[in-house]
Amino acid sequence: MFRTLARLLNDPQLTSTTAQPSEQVFLIHPLQLSRWLEQAWAFGSRVVWANLSNNPVFLGDPGIVDALRLADAPIPLLNGISGDPQSTFLSSGVSTDASRYAPGVDPLAYYAPPAAGAPGLVPAGLPWDHLMYALLIENTGAYEILAEVLRRYAVGETLESPSLETQRWLRTTEELFFRDPPLFHITGITSQLRPNLRVSRRNAYWRMFGMDCAHPVPPLYGGSGADQSWKHDVGAANERFHEIFVQLLQQVWVGIENVTNTSGANPTDASYIGQLCQILRDMFDMRRRNGQLAREEFVHVSTMSWFHLTLDSNTPLVTDLKAQGTDPADRLQKIGQRVGITPPRQAREYFELAEPISSLLRFIELGTFSDASGAELLFKGTGNSIRTDMNTVIDLWQSATGDPLKDVAVRVASQSRASAQPRFLPSTVGAPAAPAPRRQLVTTTTNGVVK
Repeated sequence: MFRTLARLLNDPQLTSTTAQPSEQVFLIHPLQLSRWLEQAWAFGSRVVWANLSNNPVFLGDPGIVDALRLADAPIPLLNGISGDPQSTFLSSGVSTDASRYAPGVDPLAYYAPPAAGAPGLVPAGLPWDHLMYALLIENTGAYEILAEVLRRYAVGETLESPSLETQRWLRTTEELFFRDPPLFHITGITSQLRPNLRVSRRNAYWRMFGMDCAHPVPPLYGGSGADQSWKHDVGAANERFHEIFVQLLQQVWVGIENVTNTSGANPTDASYIGQLCQILRDMFDMRRRNGQLAREEFVHVSTMSWFHLTLDSNTPLVTDLKAQGTDPADRLQKIGQRVGITPPRQAREYFELAEPISSLLRFIELGTFSDASGAELLFKGTGNSIRTDMNTVIDLWQSATGDPLKDVAVRVASQSRASAQPRFLPSTVGAPAAPAPRRQLVTTTTNGVVK
């Protein structure tokens, strides 16, 4: 969500395909960002995906938004979108005026065409990424590495003196992601019943995908490496997701390889591809019944988008740490050296895979590819952006996981691969050198991990 907000600050109605994300999002007060998330959730039931008709694909049941959002206030607390009581009550005051960030043109005033007979334009909800986006970004190690940066700045002076802009990032990051949210806030998913957000995210990943993170919870935050007690009461989980998804990618690759065949055998089976997509859709539908996991998905995706956005460009934090680079993985590698954590070698693939696979899974949940004609969109057409994205997903997934997608004749039994988890190592970058780490992440991984 924060990467969307960064785009909105430069393009309030998302009309431009070339508008760059604005780093001004890091200068906004954390209270306003917190309210912006509340506002984004409140409009969630209005989301229109890919210009298709309104649907509950993000939520399981669109009624979950009204069930959990703040009620309308009889006396507006802030000025918001004219004619919309809910936005008036929830308005964050975030403005495109970077000089003041006072109530003005709220980036969430993203308008959609009105329904037949309705006057003017109406505010529309903004889509957020699929939960798989959060899992892949967390697997880069970005969360743990930047958490260690924040911790070091909070307790000592082992890193460069932070600029004023970086100090604002430090304050906002700690307020939003490392302390309990304000009472009754939509992001308040921690309590005495589930106090550890790291474990809460793993719980959601396991239920939706039957997958765990590529690294354990660090000991400093209550992890013991082999502790899987949080799985005891999960009950149903989509443990076949990895198997079915790999089959789907393999079958689509067969289609891509043979799409130009004019003679001879063509092993492509569009009906089977459609069936695999329908199986995945049914899996997701089971986990999303009555809006389950909708709130958790919103929170976890929003969290990971903040850390992704931090590494998307040479932001003040990156510059202060002398970690400028050409892409998020490059910057993360350099920052990791400063705090003694090595990100996984697949970090680049995870970053590049997160958005296209998020879109793919959203379309699968819509049922776009659940029949033979829809399935053909995945491998046919020279100007087909879906096919292009699918080819990208196949390449990056195979590179990141080692799953043999492009040689479906080879059946590889389950085997161990080198763990992709971040590892704590001594810093090798210049002064001021990071102190020797006091802990080490174990190298074993759990079943179902994305390696």
